[in-house]
Amino acid sequence: MPRTISVEGMSCEHCERTVEEALEGVDGVTDASADREAESATVEGSADPDALVDAVADAGYDASA
Repeated sequence: MPRTISVEGMSCEHCERTVEEALEGVDGVTDASADREAESATVEGSADPDALVDAVADAGYDASA
C-alpha cells in the first residue's frame, strides 16, 4: 500500500531525485517518487514511517509522515 509523506525544501529535479534515492535506501521500500510541487513523496513497500522521515531529514529536507 502506498504511503505519502510531506517533504519541504525541494526546489528542482535534482532535489526530487535526492529524496527518491534517500527513500529507496530504506529497508522495505520497493519504489519512491517525489513531487516538489506537491511537497510530498509517495513510497511503496512496508518501511517504517519514522525511518522514511529520518532518511529524508538525513538528505537535508524537512519531512513528516
